[in-house]
Amino acid sequence: MKVLVTGGAGYIGSHTVLEMLEEGMSVTVMDNLYNASTESLKRVEELTGKKVAFQQVDLLDEPGMTALFTAEGYDAVIHFGGLKAVGESVQKPIMYYENNITGTVNLLNAMSKGGCKNIVFPSSATVYGDPASVPVTEDFPTSATNPYGRTKLFIEYILRDLYKSDNSWNVVLLRYFNPVGAHSSGRIGENPKGIPNNLMPYIQQVAVGKRECLSVYGSDYPTPDGTGVRDYIHVVDLAKGHIAALKKIPSKPGCVTYNLGTGKGYSVLDMVKAYTKACGKEIPYKLADRRPGDVSTCYGDATLAKNELGWVAQLGLEEMCNDSWRWIQANPNGFDPA
Repeated sequence: MKVLVTGGAGYIGSHTVLEMLEEGMSVTVMDNLYNASTESLKRVEELTGKKVAFQQVDLLDEPGMTALFTAEGYDAVIHFGGLKAVGESVQKPIMYYENNITGTVNLLNAMSKGGCKNIVFPSSATVYGDPASVPVTEDFPTSATNPYGRTKLFIEYILRDLYKSDNSWNVVLLRYFNPVGAHSSGRIGENPKGIPNNLMPYIQQVAVGKRECLSVYGSDYPTPDGTGVRDYIHVVDLAKGHIAALKKIPSKPGCVTYNLGTGKGYSVLDMVKAYTKACGKEIPYKLADRRPGDVSTCYGDATLAKNELGWVAQLGLEEMCNDSWRWIQANPNGFDPA
């Protein structure tokens, strides 16, 4: 199977590309490098001993993508490309709608012109909004509490409508929870530009001395310790989930949806405690007001992925924190030179 991976130089994308190469798949990465670096792909090549084909093309460049699909003849796409920070999406909604939604429509047009009708779309647990109960299953009502989540939800609708209009498409929607950790080699990991928007990379930077203190947004949620509870999943487990989804495509599944998560919820303070153990030093933190768009508790039930994809998360909180610490210790500036 010849696969194009949009956003493949990013955090989850690079880990997925590595696992795909290890499986012997033919992979091309398409990325505009807005929030990524080709250094991640160089390191993937080092780790696998295989070359990564790379095309620097933007999702808003439909002619460029059409030329790519008509020239290369891809069998499937994993579509990671897009902006992904909840807080930034609240501040810059138009940028998120244009890049994520218009970019996806451009991609689908280019795929159609190139005769490629198989797509794995990494959606998000944010499409469950503020769930009435946990763990969430795929048949829960969907909504969104922020523009980032709405882009994911709108793209799900677009892909379902596309399938209804032409059932020769195969669409696998992966709703995953909170990716953390890094490859066990310590060579690739999360490399946010500027101030991190997500918990783990911020904790990493505090642990390595780049930032003084972690801000814990919200201490009055209806949770055991008052801080938000999430389902954290190791990025390598998540990468393997995308490969399981690709392997589902030859069975012509149509349009299907799967949660990818561990089924366990950890609070922000649980994560601070676990990371303290991994790095052997205290993580200073301060309590702050809730952030707009955040929900109290969200963790998932991934039984359907187990039953239909044969996928189960294997790595626990200890591995997530240990691998994350190994990465940031060796790369305190991410992929950027010191």
